[in-house]
Amino acid sequence: MTFGARLHAAMADRGPFCVGIDPHAGLLQEWGLSDDVAGLERFALTVVEAVAPVCSVVKPQSAFYERFGSRGIAVLERVVADSRAAGALVLLDVKRGDIGSTSQAYADAYLDPTSPLASDAITVSPYLGFGSISPMIDTARKHDAGVFVLALTSNKEGPEVQAARTEGDQSVGGLMIEHLRLLNAGAEPLGSFGAVVGATIGETDVDLDFNGPILAPGYGAQGGTPDDIRRIFGPATGNVLASSSREVLRLGPDLSAMRDAVHAANEALRG
Repeated sequence: MTFGARLHAAMADRGPFCVGIDPHAGLLQEWGLSDDVAGLERFALTVVEAVAPVCSVVKPQSAFYERFGSRGIAVLERVVADSRAAGALVLLDVKRGDIGSTSQAYADAYLDPTSPLASDAITVSPYLGFGSISPMIDTARKHDAGVFVLALTSNKEGPEVQAARTEGDQSVGGLMIEHLRLLNAGAEPLGSFGAVVGATIGETDVDLDFNGPILAPGYGAQGGTPDDIRRIFGPATGNVLASSSREVLRLGPDLSAMRDAVHAANEALRG
């Protein structure tokens, strides 16, 4: 099955809520854990145990593992493997963007099934030009994986690039969506090439119904609500994967509380 088909089925079965597994130092401290590899492992694998059996997608942020070097990456490998074994799809949040052989190397690291970090999908940055991520797109097609492209993010710096206008008076972020519309044309039931669009971006003149999945970070603790999701995405709401980390992680290490938060978020998003 393509990633788009797997994601469509997972969201229908488990719901449209995605949990970010982001073990930053503040959360380790809140859990009473040391800010070292032992604390990282305890935190991350506890979250996997709580949420991976019940949510459609988990989204580990690679940077929080990379800061501990090779031993941190080893923990990330376990997070990926254990989450997939529990039935969750893994969207690895790496936001890579480069050109040529380097872009291909990133693709091989995260999307080739022979890699210990192989995931169902990754996030990428297209702002060296959309064509620069072609190796990642091609590798995803080869291995039935997915790619989520930064398009309309909600960080305050984003509009410097994303709201800039092209010669055809289209926003750069909107142009990214148009590239994705072409990549997903004719895909059933859902394309495998998605966009990252913030759940708190406000109004936009971009048509977000492009037959692909939408990752919407900023839901929950960062201010995004189910009403925001429906208002921003309109006809594309059914393709939206709303993402939050702190909304769930702050409840740990209580497994039941984290799991209940996933169920509650899915219920709210389903309306």
